Amino acid sequence: MQPTATVLVYSDNASTREQVRLATGRRPATDVPEVEFIECATLPAVLKHLDQGGVDACVLDGEAKPAGGMGVCRQIKDEIFQAPPVLLLIGRPQDAWLATWSRAEAAVTLPVEPVEFADALAALLRSRRAVEA
Repeated sequence: MQPTATVLVYSDNASTREQVRLATGRRPATDVPEVEFIECATLPAVLKHLDQGGVDACVLDGEAKPAGGMGVCRQIKDEIFQAPPVLLLIGRPQDAWLATWSRAEAAVTLPVEPVEFADALAALLRSRRAVEA
């Protein structure tokens, strides 16, 4: 049996966090482990969980307030040793350049489109597993 993957989801909007959970289901693809979620609505909660370790990927809401996911992504890439890969949720396709600035490994637009989201999350989990192997 494969171990589970831990995915941290950051958004101040409970509906956005729910969209992520529903789009992922038990696992985003058959070749990656089942997912357990850590839900965070604040930046301090995100940093606390990342400092504790064990997070395989992060999904950050670029539209979150007061700390947007793009700034949070850049901060964790600067401050967390071997930070997990990040999937950024962006408001508009034109914001993709900001996802690059933030150093996110992937970005999808809101509202969450289940197939696109699951594919992007599965790719991050595969890349994390390859780095650890």
